[in-house]
This record gives sequence, structure tokens and C-alpha cells, in this order.
Amino acid sequence: MAKTVLDLNKTEWNTYYPGYHYPKAEWFDSQSLRLRKQQALRIAKQASRILRNQFGARKVVLFGSVTRKDDFGPWSDIDLAAWDIPPDRFFIAIAAVTGLSGDFKIDLVDPLSCKPLLRECIEREGVEI
Repeated sequence: MAKTVLDLNKTEWNTYYPGYHYPKAEWFDSQSLRLRKQQALRIAKQASRILRNQFGARKVVLFGSVTRKDDFGPWSDIDLAAWDIPPDRFFIAIAAVTGLSGDFKIDLVDPLSCKPLLRECIEREGVEI
């Protein structure tokens, strides 16, 4: 079975994640990075409104690097989990939110059908928006 990012050890992560090699202090002293994170939060909230209003999501949770102070970097994406979107509309919902920004990759997952490790991550660090 192939590894996912969640299965990588620290050495493998260093190879996979290019931003890991830069000193984190430099990232968070940067005004442009703070603005980028604010932009990510605005887009996540906009996506949440769309998922709730147009696709019937009961709950939308932001998780991943945007929610973790020390992990947000120049290559961070927006990770969202949405509950109760009808299965026949889920891929349309993905298309609707991924088209919101050319500056961020947006990942949408169904927390009830994702891998248990990812679901644990969503439950542990997720922030409802």
C-alpha cells in the first residue's frame, strides 16, 4: 500500500515538504505571510457559506496548516471537511469551492468516509467555520 503524507517519518517529510527547510521564524515575521493566512481564512469562510447554503452542509470544519500557528507557510493549502453534503452533489461541491481561489489549493473531504487517521486529525485540530 502506498504511503500518504500522514505516514511519513521526519526524514521523508523533509524531502516531501519543500518549505520545511526554511526557518519558521522567517515565515512568521513576514507581513506577506500574515496577509496570506488572513486571505486563506477569508476564502475558507466563503467556502463554508457556499457549502452550507448551496449544498446543505450541516457543519464545515477547517483543519490543517491554516489552523496551526507554526505550520502555515508559503505553500499551505486550505483543508475543509463538510458533513451531510448529499453524495450525488459532493463532486459538484468540490468544484464550487476549488474554483474560489487561484492562490490556494482547496481540499474538501467527507469526514464520514475518509481514512480514520485523517478523521482523527479533523476532530483533534479542526475549527468549525
